[in-house]
Amino acid sequence: MDNIFGKLVQLYRNGSLLIKLIYLNVAVFLILRLSIVFLMLFNIDGRIILNYFELPSDLYLLLVRPWTLVTYMFLHYDIWHILFNMIWFYWFGQIFLLFFSEKQMGGLYLLGGWAGAILFLLSYNIFPYFDSVDGFLLGASAAILAIVVATAVYAPDYKINLLFFGAISLKYIAIVTIVIDLLSITSSNAGGHIAHLGGALMGWWFVSSWRKGHDMTRFINLIVDKFVTMFKPGPRKMKIKKMNISQNPRRESDMDYNARKHKEMEEIDHILDKIKQSGYSALSDAEKKKLFDASKK
Repeated sequence: MDNIFGKLVQLYRNGSLLIKLIYLNVAVFLILRLSIVFLMLFNIDGRIILNYFELPSDLYLLLVRPWTLVTYMFLHYDIWHILFNMIWFYWFGQIFLLFFSEKQMGGLYLLGGWAGAILFLLSYNIFPYFDSVDGFLLGASAAILAIVVATAVYAPDYKINLLFFGAISLKYIAIVTIVIDLLSITSSNAGGHIAHLGGALMGWWFVSSWRKGHDMTRFINLIVDKFVTMFKPGPRKMKIKKMNISQNPRRESDMDYNARKHKEMEEIDHILDKIKQSGYSALSDAEKKKLFDASKK
């Protein structure tokens, strides 16, 4: 048992942001379910915990629980819900990282979750259909669908093998998923399907902006980096001194950054096209290394 736990810890430490996000979702799920089981042993409805972390459609409740705009997208109650979401996230997350960086994945995860939350709140407070319904939203689906759609929009003809269906292009998987959500916005899980559409829109918007030279996730990542730095141990003054004596004469401009990333993406696209035509074995050592390095960013 100790060996298994040690391997899991090592996998987390050495894993990409994708692995860390999956770990975080699973950890929150386990803590939540164990807490609910414990409370139920004392005849207390443990599901009351959900009320403080899931996103409410009631705007007054949202004002007194603003943290739910973040916590809801890491929260799962049903085991099949988290299992499906994490498998979906792992598959498409790996493909996403072939074309974009880990930081962009983290930023898009948050943006997709917020886009889903906004569309959910607007729908439940505008459409008369939801007047008599107190909706609550939980789950990473909107955040994950943003990554799914972004990947499908950027590489629509990239194929993955599905059981019983064979090789399917990403664009068809995304289209079918969106159509199902559109047809389900008046179902018993209306809030979830509406949030999915918000995440999908954010995924499309992210790629559209990226192609125009704008990285929507950069501002989010700057905020997250500053927030994380606040909690890092060690004197902050030393960090400032170190930055002042840096040998780097000039920070990379947005234009230079976008141009460099665009060139890297073109090289990766060329390698992926070569794999489709001739297989992985046809790549040179340099091309294999470039693809491996890109998958680690």
